[in-house]
Amino acid sequence: MNKVEQNKQKKKDIILATAKSVFLNEGYVAANMDNIAKKSQITKQTIYRYFPSKLALFTATLHSLSEDFDQSFTEHLQHPDAEHALLGFAKAFVALHLSEQHIDTCRLLIAEGRSAPEIIATFHEVGEDDMDSQLITFFQQRLGIEQPQTTIKLWTGMLLSLRMGVLLGMASPNDKEVEQHAITATTFLLNGLKHS
Repeated sequence: MNKVEQNKQKKKDIILATAKSVFLNEGYVAANMDNIAKKSQITKQTIYRYFPSKLALFTATLHSLSEDFDQSFTEHLQHPDAEHALLGFAKAFVALHLSEQHIDTCRLLIAEGRSAPEIIATFHEVGEDDMDSQLITFFQQRLGIEQPQTTIKLWTGMLLSLRMGVLLGMASPNDKEVEQHAITATTFLLNGLKHS
């Protein structure tokens, strides 16, 4: 990467970091390019050169947030023991979805999704397609379920049930509570599969 490209990347990183802070702290609707330009100390014209609209900037911010999250929880699915693989995935999956940035993003989407429905659509477009496909493959190949989508939704729904309290302002569970929740939900899944 030459000096010009390095400078462009540096500006882009500054814009994205500023936009992330503005969107998460002030909201999508209240955010505007003037404010982001002022806080980033980069001209509005330069920001528009990189991101032609506020929605394009929000989309790039979601991608940036996604990269910030440790997505390595899917690596647990490679473990040769299926139960161990699911438990490792479950613990890391819950921890990720209880992270401060993820909770702040969810609160933003819930608070402003009705007045700015485009942000919900954008969030789903940026979503976890790769994770979904890896889970589907795992459930098909390792657990022998031909159409596992509903089973996966039920299991991940159980895993994510801890998040609701945090979204409502309750204290985030500690590591031991997260682990126990992951174990309980995964045991429930595996027991259900044995009897189906």
